Amino acid sequence: MFITKTDNNVHTSKCYFYLTPFIHTVFKIVLVLWVTINTTIVFAKNSNKDPAQHVIVAPVRSVEISDRIEALGTARAIEAVSITSNVSEKIKEIHFEDGQSVNARDILVVLEESEEQADLEQAIAVRGQRQLALKRLLRLDKSQLVSIDELDRARLEVQQAKANISAIQARINDRIIRAPFSGVVGLRQISVGALVEIGTLITTLDDTRFIKLDFSVPAIFLTELKTGLKIRARAAALGEKVYLGEIKSVNSRVDSVTRSVQVRALLPNTDARIVPGMLMQVDLLRNTRMALQIPEAALLPLAKKHFVMVRITKAGIDSVEKRAVMIGTRVPGYVEIISGLSATDQVVTHGNNKLKPGAPIKVLAVDDGSVDIESILKGKTTSGKTP
Repeated sequence: MFITKTDNNVHTSKCYFYLTPFIHTVFKIVLVLWVTINTTIVFAKNSNKDPAQHVIVAPVRSVEISDRIEALGTARAIEAVSITSNVSEKIKEIHFEDGQSVNARDILVVLEESEEQADLEQAIAVRGQRQLALKRLLRLDKSQLVSIDELDRARLEVQQAKANISAIQARINDRIIRAPFSGVVGLRQISVGALVEIGTLITTLDDTRFIKLDFSVPAIFLTELKTGLKIRARAAALGEKVYLGEIKSVNSRVDSVTRSVQVRALLPNTDARIVPGMLMQVDLLRNTRMALQIPEAALLPLAKKHFVMVRITKAGIDSVEKRAVMIGTRVPGYVEIISGLSATDQVVTHGNNKLKPGAPIKVLAVDDGSVDIESILKGKTTSGKTP
């Protein structure tokens, strides 16, 4: 209502603007705009929704594992000897080559023995002469024409001749150097005609069919060191080759300086690649048990906790569930799971860092050891196992 004033007369004019239809129209426009904007937002959200993530999963494995004690050891031949001479004499013959395999009692070196052979022939002749004299006395003894003292003396002379022959034969044997056991000889240190003295090194001989591995272990593990405890050993020079063996003996004393105990293990060396003196890394396998194991790539560490993304299949649709796990012993590429998983679960190993709980996934392959992961990641086909 508006009031207008003219001169001194006041005229009241009732001018009503009907505002209700106007407000109703504005409300309709706002409502339409609100519905349109919200529809657009919902549509945008649905259109921008992430598609199923491509992942690779691995099954939880039930395997035999062990806790490890690591050490460094030195390889030694199970039998090793330095071949030397017992006498001073010239080299007459050499019957081996560097690095040759020989059998027990094979002749390696013959020293000059001509003088001993002459002495042997003389001793044999003396023995023959005395045996003939003894036979004559025995014939006379039948007729009681010889005294007992003469007969005993003749017997002693024959025994003495035999003893002389044995002594000379022993000296000849000292000049024939043989392999004490089967093995591989080292480098030849002498030549034909060379004069060797007592103790002169001729070569070495090693039996490497088995290897003694000596190493030290902290005394804190002394109660766990037992004969028969399994070990694994490898050497940098031999690549990834792993040798399995067991402890054969533990020293009866603990080193007072290092507080460690010396341990000796035995390794088969069937391929003859382990060389005496080689440095080897040793893993003592204790507390052997069956346990669940997954690839380390599946772990998602957060502070002091560890999580994994577990594959969940419902109504034919794959998604993931974030699950806390407790880990145990680690081995190269794998980790023990103490709790949180079962042997039937599958965990995401590739693509798990981009997943959220409940997110849909598309499984490219199940990594059971027969899948070429690199080819899959590069988008190539593979003949390995697929889901």
